[in-house]
Amino acid sequence: MVKPRRAATGAYRRSWLRGAPPPRWVRVLPVLLLVGVGAASLTDSVPVDIGFLLGAVPPLAVLAYGPVATAFLGASTIVLLTVPFFHLNRPGNTDLFTLGFVATLSVFVSFVRGRRDEQLDLERTVAETAQRAIVPDVRRRVGPVRCGSLYRAAERGTLVGGDFFDVRSGPRGVRAVLGDVQGHGLSAIATVASVLGAFREAVLDDVDAEAIAARLDRRLVVDSAGTEHAELFATAVLLDFAPQGREVRVLACGHPPPVLLRGGAVSTLELDPGPPLGMGLADVMPGTTARVPLLPRDTLLLASDGVLEARDASGAFYPFLQRLARMTGVGLDRLPDEIWADLSRFAPKIQDDVSLLILTLDTAGPD
Repeated sequence: MVKPRRAATGAYRRSWLRGAPPPRWVRVLPVLLLVGVGAASLTDSVPVDIGFLLGAVPPLAVLAYGPVATAFLGASTIVLLTVPFFHLNRPGNTDLFTLGFVATLSVFVSFVRGRRDEQLDLERTVAETAQRAIVPDVRRRVGPVRCGSLYRAAERGTLVGGDFFDVRSGPRGVRAVLGDVQGHGLSAIATVASVLGAFREAVLDDVDAEAIAARLDRRLVVDSAGTEHAELFATAVLLDFAPQGREVRVLACGHPPPVLLRGGAVSTLELDPGPPLGMGLADVMPGTTARVPLLPRDTLLLASDGVLEARDASGAFYPFLQRLARMTGVGLDRLPDEIWADLSRFAPKIQDDVSLLILTLDTAGPD
């Protein structure tokens, strides 16, 4: 079963000024103004000079209504202004022509806005589908490995940035990767797609983490070969869960090592890291794969620089290990959101992509 991606929060949440449906108060405002002016005009037999307020009704209707509703509200303003029963000052021809022109123009603008909204919704749907295909939701369980994940792109309005992760099952066991390509936002998506494509092929063919790292390194080298001074590279952590037994082989390529949660203790794995991917050095100095025995309920947590290098207003780094020690009792399904909520409180302005991959080996569960 695929865990559905949650609705965006924090920096991901779209306001109505950025394409989301208008809030209720925006829809109510033109109707409320129309009714309010009419009701106010009936409170006294003396004419009340508030008819000028009706000129705001059609433009306000454009924000939330289609052409038909906008035309109806525009016509209602003209009727309200001209019917003597409401005791409004008798408008001149210029006033009526002006209000009629504003109402007609509002109907046209409402029509254009509706067509543009439909096109933008279609383009947004296509973009989100493409981005989800690049970095899909991680399954809750891949073979004997239970998984949790979180992804928040730094660039507003996007689902994917410069971070990447994936968990795949192959003939030689379950392999996982989390990494960070140079840059973030839309400019890094092509590199992310290339790296993840190479990783998914490597899971099916390559025998160990070193071979997978060499393949990803070659992929980036080839991608940057045609560009002078491309400096295309990525950092990554590769995990190779043994098909049988309770251990994982871990290889870091220029990326901070995973964190191990064991009982109430939190510790960083000691690794001999290799160079970042894309430097052409994976075959020369690949780094050393560490074998980590896993006990029941042990949890491995991989995080990107967006978590480890987040700063508060004073410039202090996010104390990841200390904060994580307070969450050791949180379940795997809730832990990513707990970390994100804590990180958001600590560093309200997060400038980098944030990704988390949390893995637990559970050989007792269904395979």
